[in-house]
Amino acid sequence: MKNILLVVSGPSGVGKGTLVERLMRSGQFALSVSCTTRKPRPGESEGKSYFFLSREEFETKISRGEFLEYDEHFGNYYGTPRSFVEETLKKSSVLLEIDVVGALNVKKNYPSAVLVMIAPPSEEELERRLKGRGTEEEDSLKERIARAKFELEKGNLFDYTLVNADLKDAEKGLLEIVKKEKSIG
Repeated sequence: MKNILLVVSGPSGVGKGTLVERLMRSGQFALSVSCTTRKPRPGESEGKSYFFLSREEFETKISRGEFLEYDEHFGNYYGTPRSFVEETLKKSSVLLEIDVVGALNVKKNYPSAVLVMIAPPSEEELERRLKGRGTEEEDSLKERIARAKFELEKGNLFDYTLVNADLKDAEKGLLEIVKKEKSIG
């Protein structure tokens, strides 16, 4: 079976993180840790959740071409370190959990990357999940919902769209995608 670059994306609150965590338990992937300029949330740690950089550090890395992709939204930068992905793909499959714009930029740089959009069963369910996290102020919540609509409209540019209505079914669907893509010669 070949190594693949699997990119899992979708709006905030669709369950990407949970699905990625479960996929990582399969032992088939190295997880690429993204860089960001946003502040850590409770429970997040340096080098595991993200590499937390200052805006200046991030912009220096941009100028040096050190990102496979990067984007700015919600007032912060997010990016994927190029060297990690390139080196790791030589020996293992790589999993990226990044935003939709970043995923599409990865596809431009690596046309063989497999893009999977995780979608909510409905807008109402997505809004319920976001509110349930309790991590967003009302203005931020409205921004995230508007961003979710934008991101979901890009689903037709992805290789697969997986609706996360039931976590076990979504996990099974993601594992089936991985098996199929790894077996393609």
